[in-house]
This record gives sequence, structure tokens and C-alpha cells, in this order.
Amino acid sequence: MSPVDLQVLAESLVDAARRAGAEAADALTSSGQSISIDMRGGALEHADRAEGVEIGLRVLIGGRQASVSASDHSPATITDMAERAVAMAREAPVDDMLGLADPDQLARDTDARALQIADDRPDPSPDHLQDLALRAEAAARDMPGISQVESANAGFSRRFLWLAASNGFSGGYGRTTHAISTVAITGEGLGMERDYAGESRVWAEDLPAPEEIGRLAAERTLARAGSRKPPTGAFPILYDRRVAASLIGHLLSAVNGSAVARGASWLRRDLGQPVLPEGFDLTEDPLRPRYPSSRPFDAEGLATRPRKIVENGVLQGWTLDLATARKLGMDSTASAARGMSSAPSPTNSNVILTPGAATQDDLIARMGTGLIVTSMLGASINGTTGDYSRGAAGFWVEDGRIAYPVNECTIAGNLREMLMTLTAANDALPWRAAEVPSLLVRGMTVAGA
Repeated sequence: MSPVDLQVLAESLVDAARRAGAEAADALTSSGQSISIDMRGGALEHADRAEGVEIGLRVLIGGRQASVSASDHSPATITDMAERAVAMAREAPVDDMLGLADPDQLARDTDARALQIADDRPDPSPDHLQDLALRAEAAARDMPGISQVESANAGFSRRFLWLAASNGFSGGYGRTTHAISTVAITGEGLGMERDYAGESRVWAEDLPAPEEIGRLAAERTLARAGSRKPPTGAFPILYDRRVAASLIGHLLSAVNGSAVARGASWLRRDLGQPVLPEGFDLTEDPLRPRYPSSRPFDAEGLATRPRKIVENGVLQGWTLDLATARKLGMDSTASAARGMSSAPSPTNSNVILTPGAATQDDLIARMGTGLIVTSMLGASINGTTGDYSRGAAGFWVEDGRIAYPVNECTIAGNLREMLMTLTAANDALPWRAAEVPSLLVRGMTVAGA
């Protein structure tokens, strides 16, 4: 479906909602296609192709709202959706903070071409994706010590969306994603270890070679051979850049307007207070060309812009959509996102943490004895207190050097205290939605053997 067709469809949904009795409405329409190829043992394991059109409608009546969605976009479905959404909204609880943007708040420029978030080259063929996956698999399999390659995948998606609202907003843009990943295994039985490598980009030409991804998966896997539990105690922990963004993600969750407005954030009283050490900035930039979360406007039609969430360690503001901004007596940060069947909520786009001057090896040397975390599973995070506990695996460090790989351990602490002890490396990788280097945290608890 063309962008023009999506625009007509979105505006038709809004018109139908108004005819059904909605005081205000906005609609999101999307069309897209995706291809995913999985190879194993040099042969095709799985191929998947999907394409379709989705439509979503939100209606507002007297401080009440309801959202509905469908994959059919016939005139009868549009009429039924509008009537059903209006009926649902009339039964919803009242929230006087709900409402569309005022016309003077809306983005004037909705053209996303300068952001380059849609590859303008022809879509890759299934044969080309299969070749990429085969090359990644071969590079991993050929590394001595690799017993098998569990999977090698190459995929592509192209999506176009359009947002229209009864306040006069109408705009849309396209987005593409190219991805390659590999999972390798070493050892057998109880001694089996696995690890992976994967990369995704907006533009195919920005992707690493598949051989590079396959080799990295193999190298990571081989490094995990002979893993065992670490000792128990209080030690420094180095979050490798593979997982460091998750630590900053907890900070972003705590400054999200939804949590703050509910009083469910451990930072709810810390606006204008230090939340990171001096020298750290945490910046959001939704306008970075070719980056995965870039967008010219948010899900409520407001123009996006760069901003500092944290400056020199001090918390500058919350991440807000219109509703949470009104609840807190502030202005939206143009951070709204939404799904087809959900109302807008605040989110972040392209965050960057100030890097340090030291290499990861420098930080390892400073640790003395401690844990490098390269993967995590499970989580127990108390959003109100900041208490933190996660399962982890990685490498044990003794005398400033990696001693052996570890698994089946738990790391714990309090996020407020953890974040105030951060030391950053200089190894952040580009092209990520969260550009965060390896981070050293002092004095956490490790529960192992």
C-alpha cells in the first residue's frame, strides 16, 4: 500500500470516528513486508515472509478514551471499528489529562528524508539473504573448537506508517531494517556453551560483513568454554558494552513520565539532583541520520528534538507525552509512542551516554578482583526503591586480568547507589538505539559458588 493510500486510510478512520460520536480521534495506519532466512548445517532451516496492512484508532469522549485495531481495512470494518471504539470509550474511566495536542503544538515539518531511516536501494532477494546467512554460518563453523552452529539468520523489513488526527495533523514516514545474526556452540552435554553475535542497520551498506558476525559469535562462544560459578561476596562489576545499555535503561525507566506520575519511580523526587557522577551527560537525539529510533515527529504529532536527560550528572527532566506532561504540570518532550491498539505513552529515541577516556582493558586492570558481565537473564527490579537483582554470566577477573568464564550467578545492588559509582570506558559502538560504553560499578554483591 502506498503512502498516499495509508494517508487516505488514516484520515478515513478519523472521519468515521467523528461521525460515530467521538469528540476527538487519531489513527495510525501501517503497511510493511519482512523476510527472514535461517540456515543450519549449510541448508535452509526456515524461511518466513510476511506482509500486510494494520490500522489502529483511538477515540476520546469527555476525558475517556478507547483504542481498537484491525488488519482488515474495508469500509465496513472502518465503520465498525469507529462505532465499537466510541462505545468502549463511553464506558472507560475519566481522565481529564487525556486529549490531543493543540494545533499550535504540532510539527510543521513531517518530512523524514533528511533522517535517512529508509534504505532507498531495492529490497534484498531471498537468495541474497540466504547467501548472507550461509557466509555467517561458515565463518563461525570454520573456527576450531566450534561443535555446531545453532542458527545463522539474515532478515529484512520495510515498513511505512501514517498518523492522522482530528486536530489537523497528518504525516508519515518509512523505515527499513537489515539484520544478520549467528549462534554458535562449543562442547557437548553438560559442558556445552553457546553465544551469539548480531547486528542490524537501517541501510544494508552499513552492516558489517557476515563473516565478521560469524567469527565474532564463534570467538565469544569459545571464550565461554569451561564456565563455572564465581565466588560469593562484594566485588566491582564491569558491565560489558553488550549489556551496559540495560543498566542505563533502568535509569530511563525511572525518569519515564508514566512511572513518575504514578509515584512508582525511585527517582520521583530527584529532578535537579545528581543521578550520575559528575561529567556524565545522558542525551536523547531522535534526529540522528540512519539511526534505528530516529523519527521526525512523535505518536502525537509533536516535532522531536534533541535534549539532555542528564547533564553533568544532574537530572534535567522527565520523558513525557502529552498526558503525563499535563499530570505533572509540564510540557511534553515529544516522546510519545504507541501501538495499533494502545494509547500513547512516553519512550526514548537514540540515547547517548558520555564515554570515558579509559579502554575496557584499563577498567579490568583497575578492578583487581571482580566480575565482567556479558549476558544476563531474569530480573527482579523494584521500580519504587531501585533494588536490583539479575542472573548473570561473563568472566571472573583476578589481579586485573580475566581468569576464567563464569555462569549461574546473581548480581545485586541498589540502582541509585550503583549509578553514582559509574566509570565509563571509551568503547561504545555506533548504530545502537542506546549508545552506551562498558560501565564499571563499584561494590555490588555477587552470589555464586
